[in-house]
Amino acid sequence: MSGRGKQTGAPVREAASMSQANHEVAKEKEEVKPSDGSKRIKLDIPKEKREESPERSSPLFHKEKRTSWWLVSEGSLFGVGNPLLDIAVNTDSEYLKKYELEPNNAILAEKKHEPMYKEMAGMAGVEYLAGGATQNSMRVAQWILRKKHCATFMGSVGKDSFSKTLEEKAEEAGVKVRYQKQDDHPTGTCAVVITKNGACRSLVANLAAANHFSKSHLDVPENKALLEKAKFYYISGFFLTVSPETIQTIGKHACEHNKVFSMNLSAPFLCEHFKKPMMAAFPYIDILFSNETEAAKFSEVQGFGLTDIREIALKTASLPKENEKRSRIVVFTQGADNVILAKDGKVKEFPVVRLPEEKLIDTNGAGDAFVGGFLAQLVQGRDVADCIKCGIWAATEIIQRSGCTFPPDLRYED
Repeated sequence: MSGRGKQTGAPVREAASMSQANHEVAKEKEEVKPSDGSKRIKLDIPKEKREESPERSSPLFHKEKRTSWWLVSEGSLFGVGNPLLDIAVNTDSEYLKKYELEPNNAILAEKKHEPMYKEMAGMAGVEYLAGGATQNSMRVAQWILRKKHCATFMGSVGKDSFSKTLEEKAEEAGVKVRYQKQDDHPTGTCAVVITKNGACRSLVANLAAANHFSKSHLDVPENKALLEKAKFYYISGFFLTVSPETIQTIGKHACEHNKVFSMNLSAPFLCEHFKKPMMAAFPYIDILFSNETEAAKFSEVQGFGLTDIREIALKTASLPKENEKRSRIVVFTQGADNVILAKDGKVKEFPVVRLPEEKLIDTNGAGDAFVGGFLAQLVQGRDVADCIKCGIWAATEIIQRSGCTFPPDLRYED
């Protein structure tokens, strides 16, 4: 399932001035060519001028070293989720009413939704896009990092043309995919119903093969090696409906080896109807992502008795945690409102800039893009503020295009 609601005001780029201090202390500039053939300027900073960010001394970055994108190891980032082919159409609110859908929501398909997929396939302007929340985030992280196979993704697909399309799109982005392929189930699809000129989208996922991922896929020697090689893990909350056992396995591995494990609340219904597997995974979560709607539902289901988004973030960050070497970080996005960060009993806010309406094309994938941008900086050992700023930038770029896609020549400069 692709990006999540209320990301409509994802911000414009804010990073242009962030590298100025580095330029002032640079001894020389060396041109470095990444794998995609574009050019990048490497700053050779004298050792005596290199200072650690205060954030890097925090438990989150315990033992991680700040590096640069060209030095990020292959396989550093590992994601597991539901690979889906998005079927997207722009329509009106009457179509939502026809299938009893909310304008900004994500649900699993029921029998009444079955006609949608064929119906949408015949509509004017239909688009087919590589989707699935975690896979989207891995693709965005790779787009920013540019070094091939920094990210690995696993999920379950059918042996059909849709899975070939998904694999091609992932490989084009540089993601190393290791799909578990099903003989008896087709590749999953997600109906993306876009309304209000791109401002709202409703997702209806038919998981199909994605629903049949099994932990045994991690036991395949090559896959196990990829899991163990990674240092950072991300799993969308949607995967709670598929394989809680896999989530537990990865969470425990990260905890035992002091690696970073991150998850996403992903949708309000997961907080309520999949509370048990969600809370079983919670002690292993080092970084939690959510939007404000999901955060409010989580607070309600957990009985926090809180409605203020800042207080919910603090309470969520303070929930019991297995790996005490790392403080839990909670990041709540709020569409056009500030991004909320809770860590170590403190809350910070990061402003976003509302895009002009004429630039807003499609919010589908904005939440996934935010996570991808965040993770792209995290694997480089950047502080949390840098991670959030990159997430904001990535989400801004994605909502100016259809689906979770990105301009190949655009580069994030920090």
